[in-house]
Amino acid sequence: MAKNKAVFLDRDGTIVEHVELLHQVSRLRMLPNSARAIKAFKNLGYLTIVISNQPVVARGIATLEDVEKVHASMIRRLTRRGAKIDAVYFCPHHPEKYPGVPKHARKYRMVCVCRKPEPGMINKAMKDYNIDARKSFMVGDSMIDVVAGMRAGVKTVLVKTGPGHRRDEEFKHAKPNFIARDLLEAVRYIKTRK
Repeated sequence: MAKNKAVFLDRDGTIVEHVELLHQVSRLRMLPNSARAIKAFKNLGYLTIVISNQPVVARGIATLEDVEKVHASMIRRLTRRGAKIDAVYFCPHHPEKYPGVPKHARKYRMVCVCRKPEPGMINKAMKDYNIDARKSFMVGDSMIDVVAGMRAGVKTVLVKTGPGHRRDEEFKHAKPNFIARDLLEAVRYIKTRK
């Protein structure tokens, strides 16, 4: 059976506007052209899968259900514009211990294999959806997205639509396959790499 190809997409700063510790649907804003770009990925035959760190859970700011509500709203807004997301994977963990974290959130304070730059979410999605890493891409606004993609064996695109591309000194050694202004430019690049 032939394997699928996918575009793995970061959420904040890539599909939606970056809002620090976003956890309320009322603060969710779509980036211009994100729906158009996701529709284009689908037309090129790619699965579109969101891969997102959500430390708001480990920090006790939001519950898993709150994060899922934000994702459901994002998916509804994209669907209304003809753009389909095939799956959403998110990591609720964070390794740091924050003071005053509610008891229910403490179980999410840990070092894990899913939090980017680790490739756990991408690897799980590749297994779940029978995806060929060699034909797939990770697109995000941060070098942690690039490093996660590299570790998973997929090609990488760094977009400049969020603040992450400017602040990852720790990963200066990592080089994306392409740097794009936004998701539409990422589409144009990926289209040439079929």
